[in-house]
Formats: sequence, C-alpha cells, structure tokens
Amino acid sequence: MTTDNAPFLPFALPDIGDEEIAEVVDTLKSGWVTTGPKARQFEADFSAFLGDETLHSVAVNSATAGLHLALEALGIGPGDEVITTTHTFTATAEVVRYLGADVKLVDIDPATLNIDPGLVEAAITPRTKAIVPVHFGGLAADMTAMLDIALRHGLKVVEDAAHALPTTHDGRLVGTLGSDATVFSFYANKTITTGEGGMLVTRDGELAKRARTMRLHGMSRDAFDRFTAEKPSWYYEVVAPGFKYNLTDIAAALGLQQLKKARAFQQQRQRIAEAYDAAFADLPVVLPPQPRRGDRHAWHLYVLRLADDAGIDRDRLIECLFERGIGCSVHYIPLHLHPYWRERYGLRPEQFPYSQQAYERSFSLPLYTRMSDGDVQRVIGAVHHAFRRP
Repeated sequence: MTTDNAPFLPFALPDIGDEEIAEVVDTLKSGWVTTGPKARQFEADFSAFLGDETLHSVAVNSATAGLHLALEALGIGPGDEVITTTHTFTATAEVVRYLGADVKLVDIDPATLNIDPGLVEAAITPRTKAIVPVHFGGLAADMTAMLDIALRHGLKVVEDAAHALPTTHDGRLVGTLGSDATVFSFYANKTITTGEGGMLVTRDGELAKRARTMRLHGMSRDAFDRFTAEKPSWYYEVVAPGFKYNLTDIAAALGLQQLKKARAFQQQRQRIAEAYDAAFADLPVVLPPQPRRGDRHAWHLYVLRLADDAGIDRDRLIECLFERGIGCSVHYIPLHLHPYWRERYGLRPEQFPYSQQAYERSFSLPLYTRMSDGDVQRVIGAVHHAFRRP
C-alpha cells in the first residue's frame, strides 16, 4: 500500500517493444519454435556484438545451465575444488556441486563488492581446478589479477557475467578477456532479456563443441540439423549423458531484437544511476562503486549501503520504501548464511566480514529502462523520506 495513492513501482520490469513482439510473431508463424535458425542467428549476432566473430557463442536456457556446461566441459568433477565468492546467487556455486566437486568460498573487496583476488590466491589448494569470478551488479571484477593468478597456478577461469552486459574491463568487453569461458544471463531483469536464457562464450572450439552436445541430451546432432536436412537424416548417437539446456527460437527471437538495444539500454541505466548518485550524495550511505576510468558499468543493480551513522537499519528502511510504493531488494543474502552451504562447509559469518557487513547494510533500488523521470524522482523522494523519519 502506498501513502500517496501512486501505483506501486516494482523493483524491475523488462523493456519489450514492438520489434520484439513482431520477431516472436514471425517465429510462431514460421513453424519452428524450438532451437533452430533464430537461436543460431542469436549466437552469431552475440559474437558480433562482442566484436569478435571468431568467438563461439552457445545459447542456453539459463546462465545456470551455461555455468554448468562450461565447468563440465573443463572436466571439473569429484575431488576437485572451485573457488568463488560467497557474495552471489546460489547458482554460481550450485553448478559445482552438480558435478560432484567442492566449492571454496571467499570474501569480497569492500570497495568493489567483487571477489577479492588476494583471498582467491590464499584459498588455492592442490585440489583447486578453477575460479569462478562474479561481476557483481554490472561492475567488472579485477580480471587482470584473476587471470594472472590462474595462469601462475594452472587454473581454469569461468566468468559469471550474469550482470555484466555490456561491461568492460581495461577497455575490453567482458566475454573477450581471455578466460576459458564467460556466461551471460538473459533473465527478465537483466540488461537484455529472453525471458529465461543465457549465453556461454568461449574461444575454445572443443569446449564449445562439448557444450553444444551436452546442452541437448548428449546427442551427436541437434534437432535443427536433423529436421531441416534435405536428405533422410534421422540417425543420431547419444555420446554422453547430457542435459536439456537448449534455448528456444521463441526466446532467441526476443534476444535478436533486445541485443540491438543493449547499448542504449545500458546508457539509460547509467543515466538513472547518475541521477541517484547526485541525489544521495548527502545521505549517510555508501554509493555504489564506480568503474575504472575509461571502463563501462552495466548498472544491472544500484546498491546503496548504510553508513555507520545512518540512524536507521536496513530492514526498517526497506519497509519505509514499500510503504511509499517503492519495490526494492537485497543483493545478496550471502551463501555462507544459507543452510545448505553453511552446514556442508561449516561456514560462519566472521569468515566473511565484508560480505556479511554488505548484506546487513545493503539495499537495491529500482533501476530499469522503463522508468520515467517521474519514477526516478519518486524513488529519490522515498529514500530521502525514509532517512527523515523518526
């Protein structure tokens, strides 16, 4: 319920235009609605968007699927360890457990909220086989340091770039930085959306080939090849116990048009973030970290942290915002607080002081391209009102 009779402003909404609707209708009329020509075109367009058509882009039905396929293709399995951050969504870590390997969680750099490279290096053991850095909120992790660590220790790197389109690091788009694989998300609240979906990107042709096979039941030929051939081609072989991770053409149709708008979407998100920064500069909060000079932040999230002298706790502040019809969220409840991870690895909050503090003090404000100037001002007014309340 709101106090001013204004409609509730949700935390996130997708930005779907006439172009996307027309593309989906065209797909429905084509008779090919599962993985087919539009999924393939989306893969090609995505590699082109990243600026290197020699990249292999593999469309999947979620970023979770992409992370799983990447680690599986790299041979991660029982007895191995994979290092990632506690300050992420559970999908980042759960895919490691799918493969029977163990997760080693480390804390974040409090300045960036991204995984701390120094803690990654300190966590390496003889069992460590891979690192999964997360680009939190759309800000690039320190991939220069991460790739150097991986090179010196002989480790694989799979980037969780669910938040990071079109983020740059040292002037290069995430997805082109030299890791073994990068995985993007097209969930409904991301910079671009296919409803559900993701993309695995790699320079490794063999990794891409394995991922393509495993995303559809481990079959040697996909349905598009078999059903569009001009000669009888019903025969296929199952070469591995694969998964059902393919992206449909209906979803890819959305992606084809959304991708054309990705840079404009990012620019609009940045404008909103800049308006927030200016409006909240005098409040007792820590503003979101900025990208390095010359780099681009995707601004998937706008996360404020309460300062020591805030005078209000995080939960009460969120209640105040909801009372004024403003949706918000918390990113994240760290993995070390969730029963499965806590109990499996005997984790305690004091092992992750910076993630723990960020969790206790953080709240994420609405930030999406369908927000009007009036919506942005409503959010700003509601935040200021919350700090004025007794």
